[in-house]
Amino acid sequence: MITFRLSFLLCLIVGAGSPVEAARLTLDDPVALWPRTPTADRVEFATRMGKAFSSLSPRLDREYFVRCLEETANIGNPRDTKLEQAVKICVSVHQAADE
Repeated sequence: MITFRLSFLLCLIVGAGSPVEAARLTLDDPVALWPRTPTADRVEFATRMGKAFSSLSPRLDREYFVRCLEETANIGNPRDTKLEQAVKICVSVHQAADE
């Protein structure tokens, strides 16, 4: 059930967009882009993720995603990992920590 909800929310986030939003971070962007993105854009992306996943847990908020994505991008070699995969990892780590 959680996997279905996660997939559904990700589809909504990826599908929602307008030409004005073209410069914003998307789930299709590589994680390696995160450190080179302006802070305002990273916060805006994390805010969207927090709004999308807060129904799973109120602790999945903007601060959580900023911290988790920062760690994911700066620790190790993210290679070709997309932000979508990093968001899934962040949600999974949070779910595992709650158990």
